[in-house]
Amino acid sequence: MIDVTALDDAGSRPRRVAIGTFDGVHIGHREVIDGADTVLTFDPHPLEVLHPAAAPKLIMPFSVKRDVLDGIGIEEMVVIGFNEDFTRISAEQFIEQILVEKLDAQQVAVGENFRFGTGARGTPEMLAAHPEFETRVVPLVEQGGETVSSSRIRALVAAGEMEQARACLGVPFMLEGTVVSGDRRGRELGYPTANIVPDDRLVIPGHGVYAAFANGMPAAVNIGVRPTFETGRGVLIEAYVLDRDLDLYGQTLRVAFVERLRGEQRFDSAEALIAQMKLDVEKTARVCASFQRP
Repeated sequence: MIDVTALDDAGSRPRRVAIGTFDGVHIGHREVIDGADTVLTFDPHPLEVLHPAAAPKLIMPFSVKRDVLDGIGIEEMVVIGFNEDFTRISAEQFIEQILVEKLDAQQVAVGENFRFGTGARGTPEMLAAHPEFETRVVPLVEQGGETVSSSRIRALVAAGEMEQARACLGVPFMLEGTVVSGDRRGRELGYPTANIVPDDRLVIPGHGVYAAFANGMPAAVNIGVRPTFETGRGVLIEAYVLDRDLDLYGQTLRVAFVERLRGEQRFDSAEALIAQMKLDVEKTARVCASFQRP
């Protein structure tokens, strides 16, 4: 199990360190992380402090990032609490005080576009000039002829392009949240759902119906405002777990998206909606049964 440690609590020991925000832990990030035993990362995202208006919606909540890093064999996640005080640390102080003195880094890996320290003056070349550790600078990775980046993945997720997002991430796009009580409309229609209110800080797939896994179980998931009914509610994530009637209220539900089945649409009657939901559930069963986990 990965050890999650605040920087102040990290004991000194020889480490192979990969540094980055790593939002999404996509295939480019994995090239940087390969060979490391420790990931040095930041929470919150640096732009939330440096330029709040430009801060992106995150691909992964912290808990999902932790579990993905654990799944690829990282032993330790050292977290820097990114705040105003940290922004005043120079690039040389970052190297000497954090990498050398605090973490005893023997190897350091970064992406070629990584910058650090006050004014983002620190560069991979500056790291490479330090003899205390070996530096590995990883070029940007392409997939499908385009550079893989967190911003590209955010756009793919928002467009509902789950297969392309998965090709960039290396795993299905995942979100999680606490199951809340809804209007019980799904139960009345014969398809009881576990409902999650989206976190405004996180990217979510575009409105529509998706084949997915909810806590590992095949699920048909609707994201939207339920236009067939005048609910007056905002966007909701509704997961119908196939062939199970589960009481999930108050529990954390993690949804892994496989394929977008259709866009959100308004139906003229509840009967027409139920007929379409039956088709959605049947297709979800087929998609999930044929899905090969990475």
